[in-house]
Amino acid sequence: MQSNPSVTVKTQIGTLILATSGVQLANGFFGTFFALRVALADFEGVVAGIVLSSYFAGFTLGAMFCKGIIERFGHIRVYAAFGGIVIAATAGMTLWNTPTAWSILRAVIGFGCAGLFVTTESWLSAKAQPGERGRVFSIYMVGCFAALALGQLLITTIDIETAAPFNIVIVLLAIALVLISMTRAEQPQIAETGSLPYGQLSRAAPAAVAGAILSGFITGSFYALFPAWMQGQNVERGTIGLFMLTAILGGLALQVPIGRISDRFDRRLVLAALGFAFMVTAVVLLHLPRMLGVVLPVAALLGGLMSTIYPVSVAHAHDRMPADNVVAVSGRLLLASGCGSVAGPLLGSSLVQYYSISGVLYMMAGAGLTLALISMTRVFTIAAPERQERPFDILAPQAAPLAPEHLVTTDAGTDTHDARSGLTPAAYGR
Repeated sequence: MQSNPSVTVKTQIGTLILATSGVQLANGFFGTFFALRVALADFEGVVAGIVLSSYFAGFTLGAMFCKGIIERFGHIRVYAAFGGIVIAATAGMTLWNTPTAWSILRAVIGFGCAGLFVTTESWLSAKAQPGERGRVFSIYMVGCFAALALGQLLITTIDIETAAPFNIVIVLLAIALVLISMTRAEQPQIAETGSLPYGQLSRAAPAAVAGAILSGFITGSFYALFPAWMQGQNVERGTIGLFMLTAILGGLALQVPIGRISDRFDRRLVLAALGFAFMVTAVVLLHLPRMLGVVLPVAALLGGLMSTIYPVSVAHAHDRMPADNVVAVSGRLLLASGCGSVAGPLLGSSLVQYYSISGVLYMMAGAGLTLALISMTRVFTIAAPERQERPFDILAPQAAPLAPEHLVTTDAGTDTHDARSGLTPAAYGR
């Protein structure tokens, strides 16, 4: 009896989404847990910043170079290899707890996680029919956000001073590997991509480049430094997890409305508004009374604003650049965001030493103000670009702004690359 091809494909897609949700669950938990663990280790400010930012450095490198690895070995083998790398590095962190070892291993984990997401998303894009791709990636993104949020809740149930958190991450990743390794899926084919000279994007869309850098700077600082600072203030771990959960859910809540606004107005104005609103929110959060009922709504707004800066920047860049450069454009923005993600924790960890979290919040507010000023300057000096079709993509916090479409063609050989899609993990309304 032959199986229904449609049912088989849906099963494969469901398996990929489930496995990646497990990876995101581990990733979200590990990110917050590791910030708390570094705080307990009492490293010096700059050293702690290097350890915390190493994940983002590895993630950026992985997102840049994993395409060639997938081309050579294929999706299933690469997924297993990257998963094994992450598991091995996580296990190694229980054996060596020096700053140097943790920095190297955390960077390796970032590299491996980028490979897992690129592999999964390119695979999903190949298997989903063009008419269903928006719905598939919408489900995928909801799974990512839900898993990241659930990971924050695990913080309240685990003794972070033991090896148990590392073992939880290893178990979740191993389950994901089993799910993917046993799927009966054909390998997606690889498509050729173009190149983009350095400097061309920054000349054509400086607001987009600034948005990418500052978005990485802000989010990297937030996810690396806030949990550690709260623990240093003897905040209960349940409250820490709830705070981080609220920020992540705020990111999910604002993606669609901000996306619709950016599709109707000059995106540079939207970036300016986001930057200014983020600045105000960061300063307000600093001066609020430390009561959950007051802090959590502002934390949700803060998370929502910082999670929407990058996708609006990507959309603006695609408005400014030719469609045949979309992959290279998004690659440049990914590199810019990664550099910001590394710089944020490095600078912020030094500020925490001297100015507590006030220094970090003012630093993040300054980044928001800088974005607003750059964007408004462009609005007054350069005419708005022509609007492109379906340019806004939705990104999960701590997830890669990656490109599934540029890696694959359909099984029949028809190119699935969307001329307006960027290096993003999902797109609504496709």
